[in-house]
Amino acid sequence: MASAGIHFFAVGGLVIAGVIAAVVLILAFVVIGIYNGIQRARVRCDNAFAQIDVQLKRRFDLIPNLIEVAKGYMAHERETLANVIAARNAAVQGLQSRLQRPTDPAAAAELDRAMAGMDGALGRLLAVAEAYPDLKANQNMLAVQEELSSTENRIAFARQAFNDAVMRFNEMIVVFPNNLLAGLFGFRQQVPFQADAAERASPTVRF
Repeated sequence: MASAGIHFFAVGGLVIAGVIAAVVLILAFVVIGIYNGIQRARVRCDNAFAQIDVQLKRRFDLIPNLIEVAKGYMAHERETLANVIAARNAAVQGLQSRLQRPTDPAAAAELDRAMAGMDGALGRLLAVAEAYPDLKANQNMLAVQEELSSTENRIAFARQAFNDAVMRFNEMIVVFPNNLLAGLFGFRQQVPFQADAAERASPTVRF
């Protein structure tokens, strides 16, 4: 009789141990699934920002070409030209800061301000250029116009794709129980571009 009781408790202990092991295994799979889902969402954010990075660098590279063509006709507008170059360099630095600190709101704000400053400087340059008919008809300037317009459109699409990816990522890490793991593994909310294409449209070069 005693041996039967011992056997019963032994079997019961094994059942409990099996249940505990199964629960632990299920929880482990849940944790791994949530972690991998957050990681995939973060990678999509990184990839989306990489597309913005490519297009912004392309735009930055086009601006010296614009200045090179314009300065041959605008010898008396050195300050305007210099302001564009300075604004372009500030935007380059802003992009580098954001790449180094992708989740830092201050770095995001720095890039936004720098891009707004560059757009303003370009806008003033284009307004002044209206007084130079020969510049407006220059074939090299027309070619730069086409490249800038195309790049600006790509930036707008890339920015929207990035903001969509950021929204999905941020939603993923704030819901329960994902928020517990996000805090545990150091995931931080990504920072979207605050202005959409209509609000922060780049000046279009139309000569």
